[in-house]
Amino acid sequence: MSISAAPGYADNPDSKAKHLARLKRIEGQIRGIGRMVEEEKYCIDVLTQISAATAALHSLSVSLLTEHMNECVVSAARESEEAGQEKVAEASAAIARLIKS
Repeated sequence: MSISAAPGYADNPDSKAKHLARLKRIEGQIRGIGRMVEEEKYCIDVLTQISAATAALHSLSVSLLTEHMNECVVSAARESEEAGQEKVAEASAAIARLIKS
């Protein structure tokens, strides 16, 4: 199920900027991991950096999910019970995907 709507951060320039800054840091981490492999760094050091990048992605995911629930789910619930239930189901499916990753 995918219900398209403007994301919660769309109307909040500060939030969007924070998400983009976090993504740029994560991109830098990933590039750094690539350099480590190219330079044949110790496996455990590479794995440590992969773990850090994974944690950063999970943290961003939780932040986006929190924003989604506070903005999109609450707004839909105010619109109608059915719309609220659809957004809750959408969030639940997203959480399930995050747990699997």
